[in-house]
Amino acid sequence: MPERWRDAMERSLYGPDGFFVSGSGPAAHFRTSVHASPAFAAALLRLVEQVDAALGHPGVLRVVDVGAGRGELLRALSAALGTPPARPSASSGPSSAGPAPSASVPLASRVRLTAVEKAPRPADLPDRIDWLDEIPDGITGLLVATEWLDNVPLDVTVHTAEGWRYLLVDPATGAETVGDPVDPADADWLTRWWPAPDAGADGIGPTVSGFLAARSAEESSLTARSRSGRQDPPTTVRAEIGRTRDEAWADAVGHVDRGLALAVDYGHLRDGRPVDGTLTGYRGGRQVPPVPDGSRDVTAHVAVDSVASAGAEVAGCAYDLVSQREALRALGADGGRPPLSLAASDPAGYVRALAAASAVAELTDPAGLGGHWWLRQPVGVDPGPFMAR
Repeated sequence: MPERWRDAMERSLYGPDGFFVSGSGPAAHFRTSVHASPAFAAALLRLVEQVDAALGHPGVLRVVDVGAGRGELLRALSAALGTPPARPSASSGPSSAGPAPSASVPLASRVRLTAVEKAPRPADLPDRIDWLDEIPDGITGLLVATEWLDNVPLDVTVHTAEGWRYLLVDPATGAETVGDPVDPADADWLTRWWPAPDAGADGIGPTVSGFLAARSAEESSLTARSRSGRQDPPTTVRAEIGRTRDEAWADAVGHVDRGLALAVDYGHLRDGRPVDGTLTGYRGGRQVPPVPDGSRDVTAHVAVDSVASAGAEVAGCAYDLVSQREALRALGADGGRPPLSLAASDPAGYVRALAAASAVAELTDPAGLGGHWWLRQPVGVDPGPFMAR
């Protein structure tokens, strides 16, 4: 029976047999920055160090990964941090110099890694990583959401001569039909963030599918969820109501007492909303139609300016919005080729450096993962260190 897209996505992605809850996890179906290269985790570790310094090296620094998949990012961060040094034994007695400041305690001993995901805890997840199904309160540190907001369920609408109306979807087939006019709250969001087409435009066309033409995967058996685009002229005027994403991000930011909230996702701005939407699916490493039957990822790009505004209102502090390419380069991942002179002096080292540079180049490619947005929202700290280019 047809239903609104928001309800269909909620059940197909997060229900008992949903895509993100059961099965092997999203890494088997699409490629994100976390999966593409260890350089992404290395850059995140440098950001963790920046957050630690901005907070004055607290005794406990939390790193919370929202939408953690099967813990891939936190596994990589844990490995990069190394084994925490042994704490001094109680028998050693107090130091005559008094208690050591937190800054003198290695970061690896102070970091607490927490994954937030609806799926059960993986059996092979290191004990060092906590596993929760909800964002914890009172975070002092870094909250990171990598390609999470694009999977927050939302409603899809189509513009008709009578205005915006919800699209209904058959969960078994993906077939869409036009439903009721949007309610006042969604109408207000559309007015502010996704302006209607010119008066008199009719969004009904010969098709109402939001499926984007699949692009081939590069250097991988998996397709990266990025800036895929339609090859044919659009036949509909659709909008994806991002109000649920705004609420989800505002709630996430509200769980941070002091530190930084970071969202990494693909998206668009008000002046460049896609005329026919971005709703699509991924399964088995390929882009497929967005049928909300639980067998595949169903995703839509994020209205990042709307989300950013919602988070800033909660934090009471300005946000920063840059491309992944710009953000990673600021964290030292520039993807530059090693000097040719290294090939003569250290051929094996040159090959390793070239491979590393290639991996970073994928992360910073503006036509792919490098085109993702980094939304940095400071909370209760000087925003300066996180706004630097």
